[in-house]
Amino acid sequence: MIKTDICIVGAGPGGAATALKLAYANQSCVLLDKATFPRDKICGDALSGKVSTVLNRMDPEIMNRFRATPQVGMWGFKFTSPNGKEMNFDFTPENIGQPDCPPPPGYVATRLVFDNFLIEEVKRHDCVDLYEGVQITEYIKTSEGYLLKDKSGDFSIQTKILIIANGAHSAFSRKHAGLEKDNRHHAGGLRVYYKNVANLEGQPAIELHYFKELVPGYLWIFPLPNNGANVGLGMRTDMISDRKFNMRKALEELVATHPRLKERFKDAEITDSVKGYGLPLGSKKRILSGDHYMLVGDAGHLIDPLTGEGIGNAIYSGTIAADQAVNCLKVEKYDAKFMRSYDVRIQRVLGTELKASYLMQRIMLYPRLVNFLTNRVENNKFVMDFLNKIYADSTTEWHKQLWRPGFWWRVVSGN
Repeated sequence: MIKTDICIVGAGPGGAATALKLAYANQSCVLLDKATFPRDKICGDALSGKVSTVLNRMDPEIMNRFRATPQVGMWGFKFTSPNGKEMNFDFTPENIGQPDCPPPPGYVATRLVFDNFLIEEVKRHDCVDLYEGVQITEYIKTSEGYLLKDKSGDFSIQTKILIIANGAHSAFSRKHAGLEKDNRHHAGGLRVYYKNVANLEGQPAIELHYFKELVPGYLWIFPLPNNGANVGLGMRTDMISDRKFNMRKALEELVATHPRLKERFKDAEITDSVKGYGLPLGSKKRILSGDHYMLVGDAGHLIDPLTGEGIGNAIYSGTIAADQAVNCLKVEKYDAKFMRSYDVRIQRVLGTELKASYLMQRIMLYPRLVNFLTNRVENNKFVMDFLNKIYADSTTEWHKQLWRPGFWWRVVSGN
């Protein structure tokens, strides 16, 4: 029997970030994962500006060490509307390549690399007890918190605070916290790795392609090291079901026959099998805590409803959970009412952004409207500057503009 004040289940980005934040606060914890690292995780592999922002706050050396791993820095993104209009958002500084050039705002790195990097960061701290290859199958509520047991029954932990960060299919989230799957607020994704996709040369940028067949979903192309690329599709689950939509077939047909893509994929080679995964979206407000527990990242359904990006929100929520856990231990309060401070802060930090992304997701349901807005945005300096800040800045202040009538007037008027 292991006894601990804090136990984190799941050592992906959310769980690892929680453990790191606790370690930098000199707070011990136990971190568990059913896998043994390094391990793959089905994902788009994009790391938004939130990732570097939050990790830099803990210790700038973390990101310095990360930049020594296999990754590609992203200096912008490309957006293609349903009518084929392409917009390039290039945030490359003039002093690119010079010693005083700032680091890129975002990155693409495989989860095999990134998650293992975070685990190696965790191992730098003696106050984190890491257990790999441990799958918790039983959660028993006790007067002191939770008793956790593995499948064999040989491994058990008693903890005052349980932090659940074990991903989109978390049994605890579903059975104990009551976060049921809602197809209107859930998405399906496919990922496949390629090499030799054409036109990825130059300053790297992530690509988002919106086709009429996929709205409000999209196809992405994210550059990876060694001329690789993460290519995939994402679409809301209720629409996949209603349309009886075959995502694998759609992906194969789009890259093989669509005029925008077929020449680029003519000589491309698949280096891994097509793999699917589920995305519980943050488009629906949910209760993320209760007596003695908190939900982090995908386990808390915090994935961005528009882009499907979840790593940044997982890391952000993990650091917030760490702060809450420290506060709980200081005053020895673990009840649901006191723990609700975690939900309040999540809403303050991420809520506005998630609402704004859900608004944009609903706009994407109307291709003609998207085409119209794309035409208005193309030469609109105000909107281009706004999108620059959204991409490069992890704060939510910029997202609040989407709820102001003046913002949409400036989009439509072109001023």
